[in-house]
Amino acid sequence: MKKICKNIAHLRHLKGFSQENMAEQLGITRSRLSSWEEHRAAPPIDMLIKLSDYFNISVDSLVKIDLTKVQDLRDLLKIGGNRILFPVMVDQDQNDLIELVPLKASAGYLDGYADEEFIENLPRISLPYATSGKFRAFPIKGDSMPPLESGAYVIGKYVENIDDIKDGDTYVVLTQNDGLVYKRLYNTTKADGTIQFHSDNKAYLPYNIKPEDIFEVWHFVCSLNPTDRPVSDLLYNAIQDIQNSLVGFKLDARKMIAQS
Repeated sequence: MKKICKNIAHLRHLKGFSQENMAEQLGITRSRLSSWEEHRAAPPIDMLIKLSDYFNISVDSLVKIDLTKVQDLRDLLKIGGNRILFPVMVDQDQNDLIELVPLKASAGYLDGYADEEFIENLPRISLPYATSGKFRAFPIKGDSMPPLESGAYVIGKYVENIDDIKDGDTYVVLTQNDGLVYKRLYNTTKADGTIQFHSDNKAYLPYNIKPEDIFEVWHFVCSLNPTDRPVSDLLYNAIQDIQNSLVGFKLDARKMIAQS
């Protein structure tokens, strides 16, 4: 209960409201609000829901998370229909630090992405240039997005609204059924109510996911790739494979003509 009481008082101060103002907007007495903030009473369930709507934050976050760490309401980023704490950490030079999701932790990210303790325990890195916003680094698996290979990391900037997806850009996306994926996205919600996921490796077919099955979207900023093989090599190999296929096709055609 103590955490709830501290959160109510802190969020009220961030909004710049007096107890009188907030109590009036909630339709309660000032003394009742004061009793919550001073830890003399706890708000009942119906008022927790009302406070959740008032601050535009989930009841779960209001109850479980220490929101006194938030010094700016912009640190409360939208997840689904509510907001949850995404504290922006900075280094000694006030540059934003980037949370890194290790490969071993990526399997549990679907369960831990909204867990304060899970996020706080992630290692952090900094970039050699100024950044502004909420960033996180994710491990890449598979070969669906060349030139990135398994073991690479993509650093993404948090996208608060799916409508802000830019067609053809790449994103790390947390989905309900597939967990973390890195794909090129196309917003087709107006056409068929889904987001299209495309791989740059055309051996993988595109697929669609409904927005309600998407929990987080992170816009590509940069990558850390553990290979020094240039893209030109990949393109050359692809061209060579096509040429070899054409040579084989011509030889088969000649045999058929000779046999006829």
